[in-house]
Amino acid sequence: MPLSSSLARLGVAVTAAFALAPAFAQTIVIAPTAPPPMRQEVLPPARGGYVWDPGHWQWRNGAYVWVGGHWRPARAGYRWVPGHWVARGPQWRWVEGHWAP
Repeated sequence: MPLSSSLARLGVAVTAAFALAPAFAQTIVIAPTAPPPMRQEVLPPARGGYVWDPGHWQWRNGAYVWVGGHWRPARAGYRWVPGHWVARGPQWRWVEGHWAP
């Protein structure tokens, strides 16, 4: 394979890697106060092949806003870890929900 062809392929691979990097970036959310107590939700009937992602408080425009729970398609071999708030000194940081093995 000519050197110019190898360099061209390398250039395409590097460009693709940088183009895809923002797709995996997560926004860090920090709130100055603790979230309100969780709301009690009435769970809808179970759905086969789905897991329940419970509601949570979202920090938006300087205030907490409740976001209701919803069903999320299950992933074989994984369990859903719901998002949650963690105290960091005097502030609170949001930890996104994620799949864990």
